[in-house]
Amino acid sequence: MVLIKGVLLLLLCLSCFTVFSLKAPKGMKAMGALADAAVASFLVEAFQSYVGGDILNIPLLKEVGLASGGMGGAAAATLVPLALGVTPVYAVLIGCACAGLGILPGFIAGYVLSFIIPKIEKHVPDGLDLIVCIMFAAPLARLIGNLASPVVDATLLNIGGIITIAADKSPILMGFILGGVITVVATAPLSSMALTAMLGLTGLPMAIGALSVMGSSFMNFVFFDRMKFGDRSTTISVAIEPLTQADVISANPIPVYCTNFVGGGLAGIIVALFNLTNNAPGTATPIAGLMVMYGFNDFKTTTIAAILCALAGATAGFLGSIVFKNFKIKTVDELKALGDSKKAA
Repeated sequence: MVLIKGVLLLLLCLSCFTVFSLKAPKGMKAMGALADAAVASFLVEAFQSYVGGDILNIPLLKEVGLASGGMGGAAAATLVPLALGVTPVYAVLIGCACAGLGILPGFIAGYVLSFIIPKIEKHVPDGLDLIVCIMFAAPLARLIGNLASPVVDATLLNIGGIITIAADKSPILMGFILGGVITVVATAPLSSMALTAMLGLTGLPMAIGALSVMGSSFMNFVFFDRMKFGDRSTTISVAIEPLTQADVISANPIPVYCTNFVGGGLAGIIVALFNLTNNAPGTATPIAGLMVMYGFNDFKTTTIAAILCALAGATAGFLGSIVFKNFKIKTVDELKALGDSKKAA
């Protein structure tokens, strides 16, 4: 029942974020900025604190990592308004007001204020708008973040906790499901880094996320190369960062998502069998995710697991290209021609 509950809540959470990305005003830009905030805070923390500080024993890097890790809310509250067109000084004002908050409360505050600040700039005379933002917008940002924090703790972080318990009780099955879902998310409009950061995943689930996404780089390289979606640059780009080929993936969801789910699931099983851990939330990214794993696990064990995940990904990509060999796909050239014809019309 814990496993079923964890999976259902994960899918519900994923559905909500997907709807927000596709339907909310400027939702896609906001989610992209949230992923950037995870990079600027959690990824720096993971590299500098766990690798530079704990492995290399450099106190300065440990200090940098801890400082960055505590700025997730401020980073999100700054980058989201910037992405949505708010003047930089006001974006930083919102971010500073959200210092110390979690990444999602900061995201919510930044998103809401992104629609309020432009109204203030439009209707309040120049010069006076700064005073109004200082007096009202900054406290409002903090108030929204404070109100959102207990809600986030009671919902998203609770879901993350349930997923962790489910992974502990049924590691292989949960490894397959979680690895598959996170890998699909990595190719979808919603960032895998943002999802794992918002859920606050740690331990085995975060390790599954990190290495399954790493393995997907090899999988997508083989799959895109054999399916001939585009030229070599397309294949290399999707291996490094799937979102660079979001238009191709969105036009071919069935072959890409099915292949990624299987490949990610296989990688998740491998990670579960090795019982690896990762206590750095938001590190579901190919290169950085792998590097962070060395900060929490034995070097030899991590290396063997990573190689097996890469082989599983490449194998899934190869098998996927066979299964979908006769599937009607839309290539980069076809999508470009379609876009040109729409512009001409």
